[in-house]
Amino acid sequence: MDLSPLWISLKTSLLATFITFFLGITAAYWMLGYRGKGKSLIEGIFVAPLILPPTVVGFLLLLLFGKNGPLGQLMQSFNFTIVFTWYGAAIAATVVSFPLMYKTALGAFEQIDENLLRVARTLGAKESTIFWRISLPLALPGILAATTLAFARALGEFGATLMLAGNIPGQTQTIPMAIYFAVEAGAMDEAWFWAIAIMVISLSGIIIVNFWQEIRDNRPRESKETEKKQTPASKISLLQTPPAKTGLFVDIEKQLANFHLQVSFTTDAQPLGLLGGSGAGKSMILRSLAGIETPTTGRIILNDRVLFDSAQGINLPSRDRRIGFLVQNYALFPHMTVAENIAFGLPKGLSVGSIRVQVEQQLLAMQLQGLGSRYPHQLSGGQQQRVALARALASQPEALLLDEPFSALDTHLRSQLEQQMTATLTDYSGATLFVTHNMEEAYRICPQLLILEHGKAVQYDSKQKIFQFPTTVSVAQLTGCKNFSRAVSLSSAEIEASDWGCQLRVAEPIKEKLSHVGIRAHQIAFTKNPNQDNTFECWLAQTSETPHRMTLFIKLRSPADHPQDYHLQAEVFKEKWANIKDQPFPWYVRLDPLRLMLME
Repeated sequence: MDLSPLWISLKTSLLATFITFFLGITAAYWMLGYRGKGKSLIEGIFVAPLILPPTVVGFLLLLLFGKNGPLGQLMQSFNFTIVFTWYGAAIAATVVSFPLMYKTALGAFEQIDENLLRVARTLGAKESTIFWRISLPLALPGILAATTLAFARALGEFGATLMLAGNIPGQTQTIPMAIYFAVEAGAMDEAWFWAIAIMVISLSGIIIVNFWQEIRDNRPRESKETEKKQTPASKISLLQTPPAKTGLFVDIEKQLANFHLQVSFTTDAQPLGLLGGSGAGKSMILRSLAGIETPTTGRIILNDRVLFDSAQGINLPSRDRRIGFLVQNYALFPHMTVAENIAFGLPKGLSVGSIRVQVEQQLLAMQLQGLGSRYPHQLSGGQQQRVALARALASQPEALLLDEPFSALDTHLRSQLEQQMTATLTDYSGATLFVTHNMEEAYRICPQLLILEHGKAVQYDSKQKIFQFPTTVSVAQLTGCKNFSRAVSLSSAEIEASDWGCQLRVAEPIKEKLSHVGIRAHQIAFTKNPNQDNTFECWLAQTSETPHRMTLFIKLRSPADHPQDYHLQAEVFKEKWANIKDQPFPWYVRLDPLRLMLME
C-alpha cells in the first residue's frame, strides 16, 4: 500500500502546527492587551476560518495565491507557486487550524490572575520578563492543549486543501483525501485503514496531553502546616533605608463613569491607614500609586521623584516606581518556589551566590526557614502572606502598599501576623499605606488615619484625635460608634439630643454646624448616683452576648414597649453584667460630658 498520504499529512500538519503555534500565541497575547478600535473586527477575522465552510476558505486562499491573485503574481516573479503543491496543503492547514490555537491560547492567558502581572510590574519586571517567566509558564497547559487541537485540525483538513492544493497522489494527497477517494473508488478496506490511522494519530496527541496534565495536577502536595507562634531569638532587619529626604505626596483625581476619586495627602515613615467602607476608593488610591491605574489629573511624588504629573505628562511605569504592593490574595507566582518568588523581587544583576544569600536572609527574617523549596500551594495562608511581604521588601521599595493583607486569615492567625507586620514596619523607613475596613486593625497598626467616603477624604489626623473627635457621623460610624442622635444647641455648654429625648451638658466646644451627638457604647457608664450631670433613668430592652462582653440595649426615662424600643447600646464586660443584671429597674446611666462627640 502507498503510504505517501501518511507522510504528506504528517509533514503538512506538523509545519502548520509549528506556524500556528507562534502566530497563535503572538496574536493571543497581543489581543489580550489590545484596547484600540476595531478589536471586534480583528477578532472576527482571526476566527473566521473556524466559522466559514472549508471550501469557502479554500476558495478565498485560491483567489489570494492563484496565478491572478496578488500573492500568486508576486511569487510568479520568483518562479514559485504554492497552488497544487504540498506547501499549499500546509498553508490551508495553517489557516483552518489557527483559530483553534488562537482562541484556546487566549483563554489560557485570560485565566491568569491579573494581580500576578500587576505585582510583577511593581517588582521592576519588564514586559518581556513577565511574558517569559509568568504568563507563558502559567498558560503552558492551555497552550499545549491548543497545540494538540491545532495539530488534529490540520491533520484532518480536507475542503480548503482540496481547493488550494488539489489531490495529487504522492504530492498533495493527504489522509482525508485518500479516505474520500478510496470510498469513491469502492476501496473500503483502504478507507478503513486511513480512517483508523488518522484517528490513532489525532487521539494519541490528545491523550498524551491530557495524561500529562493529570499527572501535573495530581502531583503530591504537602499538607499545609498550622501556623505556630514563633519568637525570633534576635531581631533581624533586612530593610534598606530610603534616601534621607523621604516622603510621599499625593494629590490626584480619578474620574470614572460612576465614581470620582479626589484625594490629597502627604505621609512619611509612619504607616498611614486608609479606612473606609467598600467603594470608598481605598484600593483605587493604591493602584494609582503603583501605576496600575492612571489618575485623570494630579501629581504623585515619592522622595522627590515625580511618579505622576498630569500637567507635565509624566507617568512612570510600575516597574520604575520602586513601590512594593501586597495585594489581598498575595499574588504569589504559583509555578515558582518560595525562594524563586522572593528572588523575583531582588535587584537585577546580582550573582547567583548573592541571590541565594539574600533569599536565605529574607526567609530567616520572616520565620520561613526550610520552606524555600516549597510552592505556594504547599503553604498556609499566613506563610503565603509572609512570602509576599518578603518578596515586596526584597525589591527595596521606597514605599509599601498593603491592601487588606489580613482579610483572608482567621482571627487567631490574624493577631499573630499583625504583631509581626507591626514589628516589620517599625524597621521600615519608607512610606507605608495600609488599606483596611477594620477600624480596630487600623488603630493598632497605624498612627495616622485617612478616612475615605465615596472617593473623598473626610478626615485626616492622628488615630487618637479621629477616634476622640470624629468630625462627621460617617467618620464616627467607620470608627465603630453605634449611638447617634440629632442635636441642636441650647447654650454654649448644653445641647438637646432629640432622638434620645434628653438635654445634655457637653465639654467640647459646640460646632457652628452641629447636627448630631454621639457616644461610644463602651463609654456609657452605669451608676447608682442619680445626681450627676447627664444621668438618666433607663430600662433594658434586650441584650446581645459575645464571649467576653454584653451589649445592653437601653431606653431612657421610660420602660421599653418591645425589644426594638431603645435609645442606646451600652457595652459592658460580663463581670459588670453579673453585678447589675439582677438589680431592680430603673437603672441609672451616665453620659459623661467628656465622652460626648459633637459632629457636623
